[in-house]
Amino acid sequence: MSRAAVLGLEDGSIWWGEAFGDASAASGEVVFNTAMTGYQEIATDASYNGQLVVLTYPLIGNYGVFARAAESRRPWVEALVVRELNRTCRDGTEDLDATLRLAGVPGIAGIDTRALVRRLRSSGTLRGALVQVAPHLAGSPEIAREAVAAARATPGIATKPLVGEVSGVVRQSGSGPKVALVDTGVKENQIRELVRRGACVRAFPSTASAREVLEWAPDGIVITNGPGDPAAVPQVAANLKLLIDAALGRGAGRPLPVLGICLGHQLLGRAVGGTTSRLRFGHHGGNHPVQDTRTGRVVITSQNHEFQVDEASLPADSGFYVSARNLNDGSVEGLAHRTLPIRTYQYHPEGGPGPRDNEPVFAAFLGDVRAAIASRP
Repeated sequence: MSRAAVLGLEDGSIWWGEAFGDASAASGEVVFNTAMTGYQEIATDASYNGQLVVLTYPLIGNYGVFARAAESRRPWVEALVVRELNRTCRDGTEDLDATLRLAGVPGIAGIDTRALVRRLRSSGTLRGALVQVAPHLAGSPEIAREAVAAARATPGIATKPLVGEVSGVVRQSGSGPKVALVDTGVKENQIRELVRRGACVRAFPSTASAREVLEWAPDGIVITNGPGDPAAVPQVAANLKLLIDAALGRGAGRPLPVLGICLGHQLLGRAVGGTTSRLRFGHHGGNHPVQDTRTGRVVITSQNHEFQVDEASLPADSGFYVSARNLNDGSVEGLAHRTLPIRTYQYHPEGGPGPRDNEPVFAAFLGDVRAAIASRP
């Protein structure tokens, strides 16, 4: 063992293991992901900014790292927590350990992730701190106490400017109907799914005003996923309200199809007058069942979020209804407008960790966009 590491949680529990990745410390909220594949996509998902992620699948790193699988320009997790790290991967690929080391992201391996996840499920999400030490200091009570103290001193994600850290610059790709994408932490596969279906996608940073977005004269709008508490970015929700007003055809605008994903779904819920609240331990994984409230159809979804839209808070006169629910806990998984092509999804339709049930979401959205273009006078 070249380096030892300890993960301390705010409840006082201590988890010793072997360090990998970067030789730095890390702190943040500790969450778990139940997906059996996709550790690279998880690590590079900007929605995990500010969080230490426990991977429940016991063998991580066994198929390497591929440039084409990255969901953003860098890993955003504060740290990875795994049962067993495989340092030998396929020829022609990088290994996860080296990738995280270059990105400045630490990790801890060799701990009982099953026991850790059971603790998080019973207690709810906890703040944690990862500290690395020389091997001969492994098991030190003093260092363990320092890790717990650091965990307790770590601010919650609502106090951090997480969206501003992950939002990118204006960029454009593809050709065809113009889709304005409000980037609050976009996963690259959302852009890929839209472009390969014939859209011209321009990504705007989260700080872009509604006027800047509308001046491009888009044919449709996408609000992406992202990290943290939707209540912590009121300026984004305020801009989104103006975009929704335009999408509804109010003022000088024309009706526009809108697609909201994950944080974008929550922000739209707040923009139309609803509220959001925190889940006990969030939804993170690739196997969450979601049911369409109108058809009864069930799909298996990929999820990554800590917050939910409060169903009872939606104004009766907003025109929106709950279009989908999580079958595990009944939480809101989708909103839709009763008469206009505005739909949101709490889950990630671009995620395909095995099941690919939800890719038609993008085809349906672009169908709405083309129909709106065809209906113009």
